Amino acid sequence: MGFTHPTVIASIMRRREFMRRALLLAGGTGLAPAHATAFSYALVTPGTTLQFPRDHGAHPDHRIEWWYMTGWLDRAGVNAPCGFQVTYFRVRTPLVAGADASRFTANQLLFAHVAVSDSRIGHILHEERAARAGFGLAEARDADTDVWIRNWRLRREPSGAYQTTFQAKEFALRLTAHPSQAPLLQGNRGFSQKGPLIENASYYYSEPHLNVSGELTVRGQRETVTGTAWLDHEWSSALMPAGAIGWDWLGLNLDDGGALMAFQLRASDASAPAVWSSAKWRHADGSVLQPARNAIAFAPTRHWTSRAGGKYPVETRIALGQRTLHLRPLFDAQELHAQTMGNTYWEGAVTAFEGEGENAKRVGRGYWELTGYGKALRM
Repeated sequence: MGFTHPTVIASIMRRREFMRRALLLAGGTGLAPAHATAFSYALVTPGTTLQFPRDHGAHPDHRIEWWYMTGWLDRAGVNAPCGFQVTYFRVRTPLVAGADASRFTANQLLFAHVAVSDSRIGHILHEERAARAGFGLAEARDADTDVWIRNWRLRREPSGAYQTTFQAKEFALRLTAHPSQAPLLQGNRGFSQKGPLIENASYYYSEPHLNVSGELTVRGQRETVTGTAWLDHEWSSALMPAGAIGWDWLGLNLDDGGALMAFQLRASDASAPAVWSSAKWRHADGSVLQPARNAIAFAPTRHWTSRAGGKYPVETRIALGQRTLHLRPLFDAQELHAQTMGNTYWEGAVTAFEGEGENAKRVGRGYWELTGYGKALRM
């Protein structure tokens, strides 16, 4: 009887439509065509030196890649901050097209998620797109960051500044983000291990403290905004280790000019230790702290349960050696339903505090990503 409810029927129809689109993107069926063979994905290996600006661009021989910009926006003269997310995914399909293959065979798929967390509204606004690369409609270029799906785009200029533009149904952004610091190479000079096996790794760098300016439009109201953003660029062919169902990830722009990235990969047993964890703290003077895994601890202090059933640790203490930060969300309802990729996760603007009670001091703002809480993350 429950499946006759109009909202349930609408949800089923949306999922069917996304499945139909995914099949079309992959070449029309879920089966490998006779003229295709298996593709050998490029490996992530320690000791590789990242080369810029080339490594700002796409790496089409790796299975999955993303450019991920998040940040806080402030409206002039108004205490009503917004968080924003602009994420582009590139996925290499497992097929190699032969000489007689159709030009419509999809070797590269592109996905885009854009979202705004507006404190005036109190819940996330989100839209997404998916397309096969090519035909001038969607592409991820190799030489430098330039990725788009139709009129949604993220591009890095020769000056190093990023331009991002998109128009969704309820909101739009037109932003310029200027780097103020050198890229932060995660892990060991950009080789970021994600598990006990060496093959579970990615190439990964961040660009913290991007100085942002531009325009934000929410439900027809256009406003000038300024703020600070964080950009992650990561590519891999075997990211998730065995036993991991999801991750908790933090990118934090510290008020003193420092930057912190921390993550843990979680097991299905919530009481079990993390499958893997890592952190890197660049201080304002440029010195870097990279705590040992046994010095990193995530301790939830408050959960929020969504209508979809995900129970997320939206407030969490993160201990990093001798320092402990307490994360608090801009608001709770920052869950995102990414139907194009089949995942639901929490992606939210957070503020970090140090100290307790009346002695708590704000130390930074950033983004907190929580995956695998409703069901295991699909990669």
